[in-house]
Amino acid sequence: MNISSIRKDYQLQSLSENEVAKNPFDQFAHWWKEAINSEIDEVNAMTLATVNKEGRPNARIVLLKDFNEKGFVFYTNYQSDKGMQLMQNPFASLVFFWKELERQVRIEGKCMKVEARESDEYFHSRPLGSQIGACASPQSQIISDRSILTEKASELEKLYPDGNIPRPDHWGGFRLIPDTIEFWQGRRSRLHDRIKYLKDGDTWRIVRLAP
Repeated sequence: MNISSIRKDYQLQSLSENEVAKNPFDQFAHWWKEAINSEIDEVNAMTLATVNKEGRPNARIVLLKDFNEKGFVFYTNYQSDKGMQLMQNPFASLVFFWKELERQVRIEGKCMKVEARESDEYFHSRPLGSQIGACASPQSQIISDRSILTEKASELEKLYPDGNIPRPDHWGGFRLIPDTIEFWQGRRSRLHDRIKYLKDGDTWRIVRLAP
């Protein structure tokens, strides 16, 4: 197959700066509702890009767990690569790609840890196996084989037979507080619509970008 010949002409919808919400969170909520109603698989999957201390970018898929006008929340091991990188350099970006709607959302801003209470609430809302997994895995560290994980998980099951597992201090949430949010709608002949919100003090400025 000739990779350069792979292409799709987008034609489902359009996006105008005269039609979008004045607030990017309202616009995201609108698109989010449409994505949910479209029954997109893993609708909350998003690419998280961070930068390490050498200035090398890292990207991976994480899951959105909450959003409001405070920002966009995801959870991780604070001692993982992304956790350590965000502690060293809090600036990061998120990307959603909802191909079924021919849409993309790009979000940039600064990450901060969520309050411990918020992390506790989410941790204990997870399935028991996921709680054990978060405690058992030394995320991003080199391990000799998988048995290290399964043995640690087994130990935790015995240690907390009632399933009342405390959230480990090294695991919790980050909230990305955006200063730019871009909404991309695919259009014919690669003349896509790109509407970008720029934080200007306490207000948001809306601009159109060339595709």
